[in-house]
Amino acid sequence: MNDYNRIAHIIRYLDEHHTEQPGLATLAEHAGLSSFYFHRLFSAWAGITPKDFLQCLTLAHAKELLKEGESVMGAALESGLSGPGRLHDLCVSLECASPGELKTGGSGWTIIFGIADTPFGKCMIGKSPRGICHLSFIHFDDEDTALEELRKNWPNARLSQNDTAAMGLARRIFGISAGPRTRPALRVFVRATAFQVRVWRALLQVPPGALVTYGRLAVSIGKPDAARAVGNAVGANQLAYLIPCHRVIRKTGVTGEYRWGRTRKRIILAWESAARLTSAKQN
Repeated sequence: MNDYNRIAHIIRYLDEHHTEQPGLATLAEHAGLSSFYFHRLFSAWAGITPKDFLQCLTLAHAKELLKEGESVMGAALESGLSGPGRLHDLCVSLECASPGELKTGGSGWTIIFGIADTPFGKCMIGKSPRGICHLSFIHFDDEDTALEELRKNWPNARLSQNDTAAMGLARRIFGISAGPRTRPALRVFVRATAFQVRVWRALLQVPPGALVTYGRLAVSIGKPDAARAVGNAVGANQLAYLIPCHRVIRKTGVTGEYRWGRTRKRIILAWESAARLTSAKQN
């Protein structure tokens, strides 16, 4: 069992028992590890202690993050911006395939793809001549299904596997950081409708450690009555983590569904919140 699976196992347990505020010994016993080793492993992965991380999983904490996320979007709207891009440096440049490129399905391209480890389990990354065009977490080590999804999106492209290149990209994408200013710029390339691109670009403005509702996201793109359509666009996101659809939750504070697993979504949100908390303590 790798570190992610151990952590995921513990977080599933915390989701079910967080109201009991389980202590270090209880968590270590549940993980099948000594208290010392469990504390060291967990702190290395999350950047904070299990006790502080437990706070990041609570509903009250999620609601606080939601308020902060909405205030960021609100401040941008009130200042006449379409999103808070001027308040937070962008780290992802998103380009959309033209109708002609959609029709050719990647004909004439070579997409370099590979499998890489991340703090949230294995992923498959694909990079086209125009930028990163695929990023999906792998469920239950089912690499064939992930590869089939890549082929479906770009059926006429030549695929060349290079796990070393994928690992290099993963290190750039998932390097532990508390904010967007410390992350490198990345270019991504997607198949999408014009509406989906608007929603995804708005998502890129929500910083790590903040959350936003579907309704607020709809307001940010000038479509306040289109929360359902926005939800569909969020669900159609093709690039896990890079386009942060995991930062969208219901207005009640409930995290909701996630293409790559609800538990993984909870883990990513808590991990980002923990990184933010660590940064705040250091400052």
